[in-house]
Amino acid sequence: QRGLGASKVAVPSIGGTINILSKTTDVEKGGSFGTSVGNDGYQKYGATVSTGLLENGLAVTVSASKTKGDGYIDGTQFEGYNYFANISKQINDNHKISLTTFGAPQRHGQRQNQSLIEDYQNAESGIKFNPNWGYRDGNVVHVEDNFYHKSQTSLNHYWTISDKSNLSTALYASWGSGGGGGTAGSNSGLFNERMGGNDQPIDLDNIVAINRANGALGSEAFLRASRNDHSWFGALSTFKTELNDNLSFIGGVDLRTYTGEHFREVTDLLGGDYVYDDSNLNNPNTALQVGDKFSYYNDGEVGWQGLFTQLEYDKDNIAGFISVAASNTSYKRIDYFQYTPGNQETDTYNFTGFSVKGGANYNINDEHNIFANIGYFEKAANFDSVFLQFDNDHINADAENQKIFSAELGYGFRGESFAANVNVYRTQWDDRSLTRSFQNPDGTFGSANILGVNALHQGIELDFMYKASDKLTLTGMLSLGDWQWANDLENIQIFDEEQNLVNTVNMFIDGLKVSDAAQTTAALGLNYELMDKTFFTLDYNYFADLYARYDPNDRGTANAPQAWEAPDYATFDMSIRHGFKIGDLDATLTGRMNNVFDTQYIADATDGENSIDQTVKVWYGYGRTFNVSAKIKF
Repeated sequence: QRGLGASKVAVPSIGGTINILSKTTDVEKGGSFGTSVGNDGYQKYGATVSTGLLENGLAVTVSASKTKGDGYIDGTQFEGYNYFANISKQINDNHKISLTTFGAPQRHGQRQNQSLIEDYQNAESGIKFNPNWGYRDGNVVHVEDNFYHKSQTSLNHYWTISDKSNLSTALYASWGSGGGGGTAGSNSGLFNERMGGNDQPIDLDNIVAINRANGALGSEAFLRASRNDHSWFGALSTFKTELNDNLSFIGGVDLRTYTGEHFREVTDLLGGDYVYDDSNLNNPNTALQVGDKFSYYNDGEVGWQGLFTQLEYDKDNIAGFISVAASNTSYKRIDYFQYTPGNQETDTYNFTGFSVKGGANYNINDEHNIFANIGYFEKAANFDSVFLQFDNDHINADAENQKIFSAELGYGFRGESFAANVNVYRTQWDDRSLTRSFQNPDGTFGSANILGVNALHQGIELDFMYKASDKLTLTGMLSLGDWQWANDLENIQIFDEEQNLVNTVNMFIDGLKVSDAAQTTAALGLNYELMDKTFFTLDYNYFADLYARYDPNDRGTANAPQAWEAPDYATFDMSIRHGFKIGDLDATLTGRMNNVFDTQYIADATDGENSIDQTVKVWYGYGRTFNVSAKIKF
């Protein structure tokens, strides 16, 4: 749902919201089994089974799959699972309940650090180069990795109160466990020693030998994980009623509570028996073993209470809505390492937010329509904007709300064989709060807590679909954006990997382009039916005006150059899908190739000194990849 459109939550994201409907009483009896193989050892297989609506009103759907592979990038082997289960019950004509749970536990090696363009050009593996993995006893070890499992379970009740009124209520819970791996130790520079040149894997056997030789001195370098576990509970209830033939009222409540547990733990001592640590005030000079916490250990508690109302109007050629919502966000921090028992909890700090938005669509005739939406949002500053230095002492109790004003105007055409939309938009986001991570010149991790930054996003978007014949359909889109930061900043705090404050800088970013997404994009698509149940697709994608994200350490001078701009690039993707019968069963065979011409392109970058090619650090995107999949329905 578009951010400025009608939505049923309190203070939604300006970018939009996703609404998942999981009841399965409408699903037909049956299921499917599928498998897929692709480049670099990619394998996936899974199955889905549904009972359909049984005579007793029950319906059950279960789905599961497994995915694994070596990864396109060096040292990024992965393994993941997906599961979904839903039990729905049609109690009577007016009441339906639905219980759903789903999740996706996974672990993958990670390319955490960007590299100079020259490093990729000189590397044996080219754009697949990854500096963040190595070998131990001949086995791959992911020095940087990511592992996580976030489950979500919800109980939904759907109540048809009358022909004009209904109430839907969801109670949900989510538990998350995992984090990201990395390096630690008094001599973590050992991870720079490689099995040959600088483009080769890390020599972990060397570290193991050094740690073993240290004996009682413990490990000089070891592996750790930065964890972010959480528990999340909520309730969302929405009431809708038709006030008359043309006007409907929607109102609801949105309640959530979240506790995030943040800590760092030892995952591999690399040959040592323990490592000494002095970060816990309540247990100093501790000999840590695998699984022990170190460096930091704290909880963040977040509460959310929201109310929303909406009026929707629809008569003849005019449809419109107006929405008002209000919310309260509360924050509390508990620190188990830096404070003694009885002094570990902060007070609770509350921040009120709200939104007002409205929109209308006018159908000029059966083919032409115009629409407009406008809205103003205020949402709470993020958690780190309140607790400024990863402790309980430096508290910004009067943190500014983030303020967002957005408007759009558009036109649509619906013809017999051609349809198109065009819209212009402008979004001003003030007092935005960000946490920026980056790589210091010496290779160490750094982060910045950035408060009070303003941004302006504006542009024009176009999409179309043309059905050239019964067999051929063409699609396309064009997005032209102008996104930039709109103010300079003072006294921005820089932290190291241990969450210690190491520097305070000024940042001159007014007029600097927003990074991480191409501001000009275009696409053309072709879907052609070669014969009955056989389809060929070809997609062209173009990207331009992609700017490097800034390094806070390098923006301390007024009139610094614009951030480095990545070269424009385009890719082609293609696929062919063929449907056939195996006995009475429907089957589909699909072959797909992405980046057909193996185009080399830079997908993300961090600015360097003087914003030139020789200093920018980048990640290259994937080259040519492929997969073949088969699915059988029963």
